[in-house]
Amino acid sequence: MLPQLDELDLLYASPYAAGFGPGETRGDKGTPVATRSFALNTVPHVADIGGFELYFEPEVMGDDFMDAYQSLIDAQKSSGVSLDGLSGVDPAQLRRVSRALRDFLARLMLPESAELFTRLDVVVDGKPVESFADAAEAEAYAAEIANARVVDGLRLPDRVLVELLEWVVELFGGGAGQRPPTSSGGSAATSPPRGTRGVANSRSAGSTSTRGRSR
Repeated sequence: MLPQLDELDLLYASPYAAGFGPGETRGDKGTPVATRSFALNTVPHVADIGGFELYFEPEVMGDDFMDAYQSLIDAQKSSGVSLDGLSGVDPAQLRRVSRALRDFLARLMLPESAELFTRLDVVVDGKPVESFADAAEAEAYAAEIANARVVDGLRLPDRVLVELLEWVVELFGGGAGQRPPTSSGGSAATSPPRGTRGVANSRSAGSTSTRGRSR
């Protein structure tokens, strides 16, 4: 004997029946069919470099990341320097692209790490005499002092800068499909275990402004 219409309703509830529409479960109107929680990172990512740590934002919004990344790409194109190989590059061009790379990474860091990472020191006979956040101001200051030169406050091999670039693109840029134009082999490493050590000490006594000198 074939089931009657009301029996079919019980066996195969209509998708338009009360409590069984889109986003609802049968007999429980208003309850989603499926629920998934999406966690947001709240703990900073840590790059451990030779015993000190740089702290990166837990999360970076997509448009903020892409704006920063586009600035790096534009600087790379204007300098004519490829991140595939930095050896043998004209020093002035290398400094420009290296600075652009540092600025990009700093935009993804927590303020104290960003200050340290982008600081420029004017040194005389190997001793720092003044620190700046702006490259043009640092160069102008150094030009007034005999035998002075401008160096990065945190000196790192170019290799490490490129590896940092690859790592943060993996973290914030959606993975290998968004990797920068470098030839470094292998995937970027995952974030190292979060330690308790602070960022390396800066000579600055307080926060460095985005322009001007720091002390």
